[in-house]
Amino acid sequence: MSQIKKMAIAGTMESNDILITVAPTAAGAGIAIELTSPVLKQYGRQMKAVIEEVLAEHHVTDAVINGSDKGALDCTIKARLITALERAGE
Repeated sequence: MSQIKKMAIAGTMESNDILITVAPTAAGAGIAIELTSPVLKQYGRQMKAVIEEVLAEHHVTDAVINGSDKGALDCTIKARLITALERAGE
């Protein structure tokens, strides 16, 4: 199990990107994902699935994830989340 030690950010608010913030939470609190996006109704479920997949691959079980999307593709979401996790000291 990997641990989030500090808050970290990756990405930008530019078009076709996503700004992801990763923050620690109490052990056993689980994962909380909050997303804002102009296409949340169409792609919100897929975006959450991508985030959950990356968290599972990195064995993260307790974290708060905030994403401000501006039309990012799945590969961009993955890259930004992995970078944020590395910066958070996982």
